[in-house]
Amino acid sequence: MTEPKLKLIDDITGCDILIVDDHVQNTELLQAYLEELSCHVRVAIDGVEALEQVEVKHPDLILLDIMMPRLSGFEVCQRIKDDSATANISILIITALAEMGDVEKGIDCGADDFLTKPVNKFELLTRVKSLLRVRQLKSNLERTLQYIKEIEKEELKG
Repeated sequence: MTEPKLKLIDDITGCDILIVDDHVQNTELLQAYLEELSCHVRVAIDGVEALEQVEVKHPDLILLDIMMPRLSGFEVCQRIKDDSATANISILIITALAEMGDVEKGIDCGADDFLTKPVNKFELLTRVKSLLRVRQLKSNLERTLQYIKEIEKEELKG
């Protein structure tokens, strides 16, 4: 039995972020904003490509546009959250849609947070750091609970 390796909550270095937006200017701006975080950043140009990339490697966080060709951000979010293998991936919707109904629809699809364009760098970095920390906390909790289960099994055996 091995003790769980817990990541420090303030250490988001190396976290994997997937940016999904069909406008190159938007993805480039978000990438530039995220540079100071020392995270690994990937880009998908539409919802279909986003789902393909998620299938290959689960990101820690997805920055997701809504208005995209082939598959909307709402549909992508819903599919990710409906799949038990990917449901824990944090999703931050970033969109020009600012109506309350759009925010509600995003939250109903399972989004963890919502930002409207144009994006403020400070607000984006604050939300990204917060969502990555929450993800780390959940991951640490899951590993700790698994460790406790292993200890309980050993105690019952012996």
